[in-house]
Amino acid sequence: MRILVTAALMSLLILPALAETRTYKTDAGHTEVRFGWDHAGVSRQHGEFDRAEGVLAIDPADPASATLEVTIDAASVSTGVGPLDDHLKNADFLVVEEHPTIRFVSTSVTPTGDTTADVAGEVTLRGVTVPVTLQVELIHQGPHPVAQFIDYYKGDWLGFHASTEIDTAPFGFALPVGPLTIDISTEMRAQ
Repeated sequence: MRILVTAALMSLLILPALAETRTYKTDAGHTEVRFGWDHAGVSRQHGEFDRAEGVLAIDPADPASATLEVTIDAASVSTGVGPLDDHLKNADFLVVEEHPTIRFVSTSVTPTGDTTADVAGEVTLRGVTVPVTLQVELIHQGPHPVAQFIDYYKGDWLGFHASTEIDTAPFGFALPVGPLTIDISTEMRAQ
């Protein structure tokens, strides 16, 4: 789930050689961490986490040394239905009072094409850590097209889309959910 910034590791594949490691941070207004689940075989439901932060450190000359850490505010879960949001935050699911964050830390990147890669890592939810592999696509690298109108967007940017599926069984949810599909879009700004 913080998962979203792992997509940034794709930049290792095509960034121009730099003399040193560059750090990129997620842009809060343009980062979405969406999830979906099968509701008892009746319908497909979706929600998202509204607050996620990620930091990517990249040395394009040494992609294996890249690091990514993502933190999601578990209490920012939003389905558009208040009672469902409250239920997801309680002891049956996220237990946000005891586990206020969901964390993702990358472990490796395996290129699968010119702008795609599998990004492996570990996600920690409810105090349980499980391996996850994201299928990532680099959407944009370089100056932001909006920079000509708004100064905030000046500088170097990366844009990614990532997706994966996570088995929920290891997390010990009180009710069966089945696998979660995760869909992440993010823009990251060089620091």
